[in-house]
Amino acid sequence: MPCSCFQSPVTKKIPRETLEKTERHPCYSFGAHHKFARMHLPVAPQCNISCNYCNRKYDCTNESRPGVTSEVLSPVAAGNKFIRVREKIPNLSVVGIAGPGDALANWPETRKTIELIQASDPEVVFCLSTNGLMLPAYAPEIVELGIKHVTVTVNCVDPEIGSKIYRHVFYQGRKYKGIEAARILLENQLAGITYLARHGVLVKVNIVMMIGVNDGHIQAVVKRVKELGAFITNIMPLIPAQGSVFENFSQTPVKALNEMRDLCQEELQQMRHCQQCRADAIGMLYDDRSPEFRSPVEKGRTCAGKELKEKAV
Repeated sequence: MPCSCFQSPVTKKIPRETLEKTERHPCYSFGAHHKFARMHLPVAPQCNISCNYCNRKYDCTNESRPGVTSEVLSPVAAGNKFIRVREKIPNLSVVGIAGPGDALANWPETRKTIELIQASDPEVVFCLSTNGLMLPAYAPEIVELGIKHVTVTVNCVDPEIGSKIYRHVFYQGRKYKGIEAARILLENQLAGITYLARHGVLVKVNIVMMIGVNDGHIQAVVKRVKELGAFITNIMPLIPAQGSVFENFSQTPVKALNEMRDLCQEELQQMRHCQQCRADAIGMLYDDRSPEFRSPVEKGRTCAGKELKEKAV
């Protein structure tokens, strides 16, 4: 029996096979997060943009936030780890690649990981998270691989606001800054979302709510991505990361966050159970079991703070 989030007009156009996969995806379905586990494979260390809320460090076994992992895996190591986890977590339904950098800035590794796991388990549901800069380049391959769930982080649809969020982007061998950088990123995000939606991929749009930066603009973002075919949006609180440009910002108040979700719910369905998972999270959304599956080297490692690598693509 589908959960209530699948009763919107949008879902009537979605193939039943895709909806059935979505009903096993804890991030896309509220009901699924009580039943199914997910696994994030950290095979993508490089990133191609610089966000003011990111401190670009990922080596920490004790911290829980997006982009954090205790090690980076090769595609083969990731495939082997998937097999070990699947044996111990029978309700594992989703494999996601969410960093610790950007899945599409490391596309050869991301694609190889997906292909290896597909050969091992054709029934697993795949999910990619990306900043969207390289979506126009790789969206056709994403569709070809049969991936039906992609999350794109879109914090604004106005380059001027984007210039306050992004320091620079690396694109086609060049480094861009300011409004020009934000414009390139936003154009590629919107073009990529459009392509995916038109080819049967369910797009979840993540939006980091930053008070005084983009909070007055979020409704415009939700309206625009809905027009492009987004399936759901996930408005998340800013987590001030030590060492980031925004480290002295206050965390987004829960009350303000929920009020914004309520406003945007009138436009498009909202995810309200996000845990802003690590890039190596394993298990149910509310019960991260990743420490159980760390290698002996990982378990003995302290928070050394390895930095993500930026890659010109």
